[in-house]
Formats: sequence, structure tokens, C-alpha cells
Amino acid sequence: MALFTKVAEEKISVKKPRNERKNAIKQKTKEFLKMETELHTYLIEELKRFPVGNETDEKSKITELSEKFINEEGGRLTFEEKEQLIEAVEDELLGYGPITPLLEDPSISEVMVNGPGDIYFEQKGKLVRSAVTFRDDSHVLRIIEKIVSPIGRRVDESSPMVDARLPDGSRVNAIIPPLSLKGPSLTIRKFSDTPFTSRDLISFGTMTDDMAEFLELCVRARLNIFISGGTGSGKTSSLNVLSSFIPHDERIVTIEDAAELKLSQDHIVSLESRPSNIEGKGEITIRDLVKNSLRMRPDRIVVGEVRSAEALDMLQAMNTGHDGSLSTGHANSPRDMLSRLETMVMMAGFDLPVRAIREQISNAIDLIVQQVRLKDGSRKITHITEVQGLEGDTIVLQDLFVFKEDGISPDGKVEGRFMSTGIRPKFIDQLEAYGKVSASWFMGEW
Repeated sequence: MALFTKVAEEKISVKKPRNERKNAIKQKTKEFLKMETELHTYLIEELKRFPVGNETDEKSKITELSEKFINEEGGRLTFEEKEQLIEAVEDELLGYGPITPLLEDPSISEVMVNGPGDIYFEQKGKLVRSAVTFRDDSHVLRIIEKIVSPIGRRVDESSPMVDARLPDGSRVNAIIPPLSLKGPSLTIRKFSDTPFTSRDLISFGTMTDDMAEFLELCVRARLNIFISGGTGSGKTSSLNVLSSFIPHDERIVTIEDAAELKLSQDHIVSLESRPSNIEGKGEITIRDLVKNSLRMRPDRIVVGEVRSAEALDMLQAMNTGHDGSLSTGHANSPRDMLSRLETMVMMAGFDLPVRAIREQISNAIDLIVQQVRLKDGSRKITHITEVQGLEGDTIVLQDLFVFKEDGISPDGKVEGRFMSTGIRPKFIDQLEAYGKVSASWFMGEW
């Protein structure tokens, strides 16, 4: 009797890290789940008697013990079913349960668990429903606990939301009942083992060669740059690329909620915020870290994301000699980013006049890079905008590069072109002091 019922083969290219995974994901029957649970319990008890030193030895021992158990208890299993059963328990013990194949697939950028039986993933910018499932709520909770425990985070009824990261830097958010009504919810934003380079973003169509060369010179010229965009638009990937342009002889301090940036420079200090403990004490916020970083003799301050009162401290740092700072924020356009910064500065609790806040912003930020995820799932840098200063009570912005949409192709792809507005920025002299300024950057539409 077969222990699987087949479901439709999904159009994904699953990586084969163990035992040659199958592209067809198969639905597990109750009988298979029962045997998987028994094998899982058996292995946990047996592994206590055979302590192993590393993952390779542990995997070898798991395979050996699993085969012994299956030979005794699983006589009706076919070779393929035995292989699938061993992979399932390996995923439980060495990986992250049923979603391990999705996390190991390099073409998948995000995995979303909306409850034990409702799992989606993002592939090439599109959402796809997966056939894999968890057994029940407690199964999902066990995987969440496995993710958050090694980094000192917790998730329970007193703290039902948590931000964490996987060892490879992938960002994790978990929220559990009673806040999540459909059961424990888990969202994992994956990051590549090797960070994207400017050549990668050019090949993806995110920007052009001229835009990449212009941004590289802006970073080297120590301009303060803000990357804005919506959720999943690729802000962190672009921040990684821009940060890679910082010279290797400069001291960089990175500040993040969950450490994601992967920089290649030699002199980097990475700081990470900390939530409060179970007694409600010990919280260290991004704002605390920004203040502390000013005493660490940084040449550059890179803040993963500004979302609250730390905006005031970040702007003050940019205005007091810490040129060349980089950060990201959520906004739909460069103008919206400035409005959000105003709001975030007000959250600091100081009764500052609006004009004073706008003066701080206009003096601190030189360039806003707007990134968007389009309808077809592609990511584009749609605006590179100069902050020219304050006129009256209005901050003056000037687009230098824009992406102009022309329409949708028959196969659903967004068609368009990158354009230079032909306007030379006010900081052109500063750029020329750090490198060659190409005339093609400011020649109007290409």
C-alpha cells in the first residue's frame, strides 16, 4: 500500500542537497506521518546515546539509525518511500522541517507559512502555493523555537512576535496565536550566500551601467544616500551593493535590527539591536546604537533601516561630520521618504518646528535612491533624486535618473527604459574631486 498520494508537480527547480530530492512534492498520508513521528522520536533518543561532533557525522549517524529503524518497522515501504522518510527526518533534525527544500532552493527568495497547512513561496517575484505542509500548530512552533533560540530570542504568549535571522543572514519574522488567528505564522526573507554585486543588479535590469558608475562615485565622494522603497523591493540588496563601494581603508559601523548586511571590507563593526527580556528590561534600540556609534570613531555609519525616532540621531550624525552614511526606509517615492522622515523625527519627542526638521533633512541627505517591485515581480531603481536644499518651507528635489514605463508585453513583462534627465547635480564638483565624471551620465534620454 503506497504511503503517499501524489499532487501536481510544481514548477520549481528544487536544489538537491540530500539523496537527490524529487521535483514532484508528494502529500504525506496519515500513516506516513505516524511513521515519521515514530522515527523522529526514536532518533532523538538514540542520538542522546551517540554524541556526535559535527553535522556531517550527525547526518551519517541519522542515516544509519534511520535505516535500522526502517528495516525493522517499515517492511512495506518502497525504496523511494524509505528515501523520502529519511529525508523528512533529516530536515526535522538538521534543517527546518518541511520548508527545508524551499529554503535550499536558490531560485526561491521568500517563504511564507500562514499556518500548518498553508505555505507559499516567492519565485522570480511571483507568489506560488506550495504542496508541503506541517503536521499541526505545535510542529510550526517547534521550528520557530529552533530558529529563535540560538540567537537568544523567544516567542511565547507573553512575547508573541519576534524578529530573528538564520545563520546565513536570512531575515525571519514569526507571530503566533492569539495574535495570529490561523495558527503560527512564519515569514523568511532569504539572502544569497554570496551578496549581489553591481554587475548582478545590472544583469537583473535593476539599473544600468551608467547608473551603477554614478552611484559608485557618489559613495566614494562621501555623499549621504537614502534608499527608499516598499516591502520586498530590494532595498537591502541595493544597500549591500552601495556599501561595497566604500573604500577598504575606512572604518564602517553597521546598525541593524537583525544583521543582514554582508560587506567585504576589512574594518567593519556590526551592531544589532536587542528586544527586552521577559521582565520587560534590557531593550537596546536602533536609536541607542546610533548614539553609541558616534563614540566609536566611524568613517561611515550604515543603518539597515530607519523606521522610528532614530531618524533624528541619524540626521544629526550626517550633519556633524559623518559624511558618506547610508540607510534605507519604507516609502513610495522620494517625496514620500522626506515626509516619513519628518514624521519619524517628531517621534523622538522633541517639539521641533517643521522648518527646523526640514532644514536638518535637506542639509543631511544628498541623494535618494527609489526602488520599486513592479507588477511582473522585477525590481527597478525608478528614481535617483538629488536633494537640492530648502526653498521657503519646501525641500527641493531634482530627478537625475528615472525609469519610464511604456506598458506591458504580451508575456506580462513590464516594458520601459531608464532615462537620464540631463541635469547635472549641485554636488558635481565633489564628484569630480573623487573620480572621473562621465559626460554620458547627463546627456538626457539614452
